[in-house]
Formats: sequence, C-alpha cells, structure tokens
Amino acid sequence: MRIPLIPLKAGECGCGGAPEGPIDESRRRVFRIVTGIAASVVGMGRALAADEALIQNGDRLVKATADGEPVAVRAADVLAGKPLLAYPFDPASKTIRKASRLSKLVLVRVDESEMDADTNQRAAAGVLAFSGVCTHAGCDVNAWMAKTKRLLCYCHASQYDPLAAGKVTDGPAPRSLPWLPLALAGDELMVAGALSATPGAMTT
Repeated sequence: MRIPLIPLKAGECGCGGAPEGPIDESRRRVFRIVTGIAASVVGMGRALAADEALIQNGDRLVKATADGEPVAVRAADVLAGKPLLAYPFDPASKTIRKASRLSKLVLVRVDESEMDADTNQRAAAGVLAFSGVCTHAGCDVNAWMAKTKRLLCYCHASQYDPLAAGKVTDGPAPRSLPWLPLALAGDELMVAGALSATPGAMTT
C-alpha cells in the first residue's frame, strides 16, 4: 500500500525555503555580531601570518632586550667578544619579527683580517650574523669563548666557529649554526638575504 505524501509549507522543515513571518530582530543582531567576529578573526589571522615571517630581505635589527619602538642596531654597537642577541624588524612598519623565537639572531664581531673570502662576503663591517637558537636543544647561543674564538651555548656547551660558517667544534649540536648575510644601510646593519638553513633544533 502506498502512503500518500503530504506537501509541507515553506519553513516547516529545515530542508529549504524561507521561514514564514518576519525574522526576529534579536536574531539579526546576533547574526551581525557573529559575522563581524568571524571577519575580525580572519583579518587578524592574515596579519599574524604576515608578521610571523621569520626574516625578510632589507630588515633592520633591534636588540632582543629592547623595549618600545625599535632602534636599529649599528655595526659599532656590536663589540668584540660580546655577542649580541637581536631580532629583525621591518623598517617601514616598525614591526619586530619576534612572533617566533626562531627569528632570534646572534651578532658577533670578528677580526676582518681572519675572514676568508666567503665569510667576508656575508659580513658587514666585521659583524657576522647567525641564528641565535642552538641546533641541539634550542637554547640561546649568546656566549663567546675568547681563547678559541667560538660562539657558545651554555645549556649543553655546544660551540660554533663563526669563521667556518658556524661549524660545530664541540658539544652535542648535530649541525652547523645557520648564518645570515648582512649589509650596511648607512651605519645600520641590514639583512641581505636568507638564513643558510632552517634555524633551531630538529625538534623545535
């Protein structure tokens, strides 16, 4: 026996058709609020994605400990035997790229007479830049071994040679410290390319 189908009026099921009668004004307000929040979240996500870029060509550098509006690090600010931790920042927008600690850099001054041609090419006024994140466990590389002229990570004593493209010379670090080419914009240090390798520990 066939069961007769009973036609439904529009709005009597959730399968299509507009509901009969006017939409409650409170629903309209809720809809507008939800839509506005969604648009804001999307916009913030896009802005965050842009700001999270680790390092961009042409960026200037600011001391990692600096507060307020960034002041560009000059070559003269990097003293021999005193590595300086820094973050890149966009000189136009003044946006400091520190959403990820993998953008942290370590700057070190080295005697230019000891540099080979390749090292000299990526230096600026005797200053070299490397990732400031140890490739072993992700700690900061922020110390200097004066006798051996090596960068040091205090966590597990990994050492890197800045005159040999960040090569590991001691400790458990499994790979070289990525280097970053620098140039001068007046007397300010400027990013002149990309990191030589992915920064951080393999598990970072």
